Amino acid sequence: MSNSEFKFSPENIERINKEIAKYPEKKPAVMATLYIAQEQNGYISNEVIKEVATILEMTSEDVLGVVTFYTMYFQKPMGKHHIQVCTNVSCMLRGGYEIWNQVKEKLGLDNMGVSADQKFSLEEVECMGSCGTAPMIAVNEDYYENLTKEKVEEIINSLK
Repeated sequence: MSNSEFKFSPENIERINKEIAKYPEKKPAVMATLYIAQEQNGYISNEVIKEVATILEMTSEDVLGVVTFYTMYFQKPMGKHHIQVCTNVSCMLRGGYEIWNQVKEKLGLDNMGVSADQKFSLEEVECMGSCGTAPMIAVNEDYYENLTKEKVEEIINSLK
């Protein structure tokens, strides 16, 4: 499907309607709707924004404001395995930057880079709320915590 033809699948329209039903108006369902859109499309394109705005009776500018505020929404296609490495204080103190550099070198990617085969993308993140088990990375929605360089090597190798 090209992005100019973006429409939610019937199953996702049903999911969105369940989200909308939780609130007295449609607008508060924007984050859940964008999440569903990203699951379906892989990223949030301008056409996705227009469709979300239409469904939720918002302006495209308001939807874009949400997309650009939260880092969890991607505005370009990312890799099949999106790796997020936390380098905030707790992770930094426990080796977060060593892990960041290890992953960068192993995959040959910079921040927000995508591998040529679109298998991997890499993102440096500020905090993923796992400070007590730092350092950590996330691969898509799976968290890996209390990491060592050896564990990181195993994780990445398991994804290849």
